[in-house]
Amino acid sequence: MSAAIRLDNLTLGYERHPAVHHLSGSFERGSLTAVVGPNGAGKSTLLKGIKGLLPPLEGRIHLEGMSQDDLSFLPQQTELEADFPISVWDVILMGHWRRTRAWGTMGHRHRQQAKAALEAVGLEGFARRLVSSLSGGQRQRLLFARVLVENAAVILLDEPFTAVDEQTVAELLAIVRGWHEQGCTVIAVLHDVEQVRQHFPTTLLLARSALAWGATDTVLLPEHWARARAMSEAWDDRAPFCSQRPHRQSPP
Repeated sequence: MSAAIRLDNLTLGYERHPAVHHLSGSFERGSLTAVVGPNGAGKSTLLKGIKGLLPPLEGRIHLEGMSQDDLSFLPQQTELEADFPISVWDVILMGHWRRTRAWGTMGHRHRQQAKAALEAVGLEGFARRLVSSLSGGQRQRLLFARVLVENAAVILLDEPFTAVDEQTVAELLAIVRGWHEQGCTVIAVLHDVEQVRQHFPTTLLLARSALAWGATDTVLLPEHWARARAMSEAWDDRAPFCSQRPHRQSPP
């Protein structure tokens, strides 16, 4: 397989504190990859960097034959404004924005796609509801529906199953498998190791740098996890990486 996304000595972070450093490797086109690691390992930071929300401090992110319009990003629920007065239907239609832009018109085809996405996640009949009235699981279904409408080649999921009941997780995993079967490149930050073993053939174990990256059964080994835990415990006991020298660029 050819690469969809290639990382070249990538360092990402905030001000003078890198959260991901010297990461090189590639996500193959059509692959289904879990990103795992201890808290503070830089997993969410990596997805934000790939999506272009966080500029590299060093190195580069290569989108092979693609632009940012070809990437769909589902952030953590904690980063969303659940009380914003917007309807479920309007959130779904926002998924068409990358094709219609701000002044584009929503035709019959766009509305049919939005309706089909709501049905696919089990939210038919919820179109006129306010997002603030939804439960956590329903909001997550809604976000998956918006990603369905976006119809992107690369899908980035940041902890997509957190605080979601088992039935919803099973249904959302089925959607993820569908994306993979259709040839999409899917990268998901996850915490449930058994979930990763069962559903994700490729895994990146991240502890600010890559400790292992490849077939899941060769990555999720006890010795790799032991090293990740040891590195996590050491982070609070030493000065921030590269704190001795300024970086060329800081994010806004």
